[in-house]
Amino acid sequence: MLEPLTLPFAPADDFLSSFILFFALSIGHAFADFPLQGDFLSRGKNRHMEPPRLADGKESPSNLWMWLMSAHCLIHAGFVWLISGFFIFALAEFVLHWLIDVLKCEGRTSFATDQWLHLISKAAYVVIIWLWM
Repeated sequence: MLEPLTLPFAPADDFLSSFILFFALSIGHAFADFPLQGDFLSRGKNRHMEPPRLADGKESPSNLWMWLMSAHCLIHAGFVWLISGFFIFALAEFVLHWLIDVLKCEGRTSFATDQWLHLISKAAYVVIIWLWM
């Protein structure tokens, strides 16, 4: 099994460390979902919105939303990997974030439900680390 990256705190071996890890993951989520997402990703990742023009002013391809959704989810996965130190959670974050955001863009969940699902996924990573790692 791959070893985690070196963390600035013990990897969830007690309640305080687990809380710190969850808090750090929540901060990473806030950065990735709000200031680092921006209008281009926020609107462009939704296949039901008119795609934004590309930087060179040209029309966007019809599948641009998939690229932008993936880019947004990779940003989230990067934060999870850097903070937790585990690639497997970064991969899980990429997949889960993609699915959760698509559900929101399809109108199947609300903004609040979307945010709760993201935070629950972070809590699940912490619980897994605490119990099995």
